[in-house]
Amino acid sequence: MTEMAHILTSDKDFATVVANLEKQTAEHKFRVLAVHDVQKTLAEKGLERGPLKIIELCNAVFAHEALKKDVNVSLFMPCRYAVYTEGDRTVVKLARPSMIAEMLPQAGLVDLAGGVEKTLIDIMEASV
Repeated sequence: MTEMAHILTSDKDFATVVANLEKQTAEHKFRVLAVHDVQKTLAEKGLERGPLKIIELCNAVFAHEALKKDVNVSLFMPCRYAVYTEGDRTVVKLARPSMIAEMLPQAGLVDLAGGVEKTLIDIMEASV
């Protein structure tokens, strides 16, 4: 089975990496749907943790193609990055779209998921 996540680390600060991901997402014809500030949400309940943002993104054409093959893909949508800090490093994790192809082998998603995953990794590499 494919690894669940693709992981990159950076010496760049957290805010810079998040901003870079948002910029690169648009440049690669994806759209940021939402940014969840987990640190802020937990702080509202009196809970502390370091910076953590979940960035949800989508490309409507790819999403449409995947959904035509199998509506169960919707259970794994949208694509997402988790960005957080470990010590003085910023970590970016991508939930790999290729996992979906493995979980739904009958859907024939290998090529589509692989192409999406390559683009999302390109976005990560340009951001860190």
